[in-house]
Amino acid sequence: MFIERFLTLPANRSVWLWGPRQTGKSCWLQRHLSAAPLLDLLKSDVFAEYAARPALLRERAQSAAWRRGQETVVIDEVQRVPALLDEVHWLIENRGLQFVLTSSSARKLRRSHANLLAGRAWRRELRPFCLGELWAEPAPPGLPVFDLERCFASGLLPPHYLSSAAEEDMRAYVADYLREEIAAEAQVRNLPAFSEFLRVAALTSAELLNYANVAREAGVSAKVVRGYFEILEDTLLGRRLGPWRKSQNRRLILTEKFYLFDVGVMNYLARRAPKAGTPEFGKSFEQLVWQELLAYQAYRAPHLELTFWRTSTGQEVAFVVNDKQLALEVKASARLYPADLRGLTALAEDGAVRRRLIVAGTTEPQALADQFGQVEALPLRAFVEALWAGELLR
Repeated sequence: MFIERFLTLPANRSVWLWGPRQTGKSCWLQRHLSAAPLLDLLKSDVFAEYAARPALLRERAQSAAWRRGQETVVIDEVQRVPALLDEVHWLIENRGLQFVLTSSSARKLRRSHANLLAGRAWRRELRPFCLGELWAEPAPPGLPVFDLERCFASGLLPPHYLSSAAEEDMRAYVADYLREEIAAEAQVRNLPAFSEFLRVAALTSAELLNYANVAREAGVSAKVVRGYFEILEDTLLGRRLGPWRKSQNRRLILTEKFYLFDVGVMNYLARRAPKAGTPEFGKSFEQLVWQELLAYQAYRAPHLELTFWRTSTGQEVAFVVNDKQLALEVKASARLYPADLRGLTALAEDGAVRRRLIVAGTTEPQALADQFGQVEALPLRAFVEALWAGELLR
């Protein structure tokens, strides 16, 4: 089964294609660039050959057998042989070739002082499935019926979401990739502490970052915990969300938040299975909306600015988009109440907001205009459809 992704690559440009493992980078390239020469550095023989002699890329890329009229070369997981990037640079400048360079980690490239091509390659990112892709028409045959609880357990990494044994796949992914490969690449010496850190990071995902508390739970210093969070960011497994800072008359909380990259990985690491009506369900629902916003940013609006707003008295809005172009609150419950507007109301009192919206857990649109005034309320699917149609950020 193939689900068409929203990712597009620019024509006649070299591209860095970033994304965590199992987001589908290789599958996308096989479907859209199948005729291009491919170096798959996850293959041990290919890795050994080019690690020993990176100049082979220059020799082969200029050969008639390789070119066959093609102007694009694909290198999968290029961070495994950073020295190849010097050859890539030369071929772009002197032979006019274009490259698609995939990577799941910037950490090794930076540590090896690799040639990052100085703007010669545009950045793109492939993320886990977004709901816009899953709900696009026509749906592929055999696609699982969407269910929030199932989604919160399997997550949206393509192999997990489409699997009939998602829990086993998740266990292997966490054990083999997160705990072993990521720790090895980042040169983590205390693997048990890093494993415990992953659990605590999952439990506190979407909450204000408190390095001291996480360090105490993980049994390491706050300095080490800061380094661990940097590892997750470098390997694209999480992202910080900064606070909105331009208050006119309120004292704001300026601490960052941190979100893991996938709701299923978050819940597996936290050892929970969220059920409707629980706080964990609400947290997972917020994570799902966050992932949709990041996918929209990656595929349609790379300059989109995302922040959150929180005052010292506890009033909060989950997401603020651009310069208050959109303020977004997230409520997983099927029914909304006037109290759910407090954060959005307070934010508007602190300066004009172009559009205020609540994403609700209900499956049916609600007629809330009379009750909520200028605050709109949309069920999840209607929000997703409006977002990808470009209706929310006009």
